[in-house]
Amino acid sequence: MQATPTRGYTASKLQLLNRLARAEGQVRAVRRMVDEDRYCIDVLMQISAVQAALEKIALGLVDGHVRVCMQGDGGAPADPEERVDELMGAVGRLVKR
Repeated sequence: MQATPTRGYTASKLQLLNRLARAEGQVRAVRRMVDEDRYCIDVLMQISAVQAALEKIALGLVDGHVRVCMQGDGGAPADPEERVDELMGAVGRLVKR
């Protein structure tokens, strides 16, 4: 039987799941607002709040990845150059819009 690998979010998994549940609730609220024909600016403000929540979650994941996965046996590539490429690719996808 193989052990579950340690991930960057393992220590704070419950907190991460709670944050994701709140973001999910915010998305449902946006859907409800559209269903109720709410004012466009109000819907856009709520979408902005969802994006900010997801960005905070993503930055927390990046932090955990760097601190745990890249420094230990968390599944990151063994070659340091590949680790940097992997990280920069992930960060690039986060900031690309």
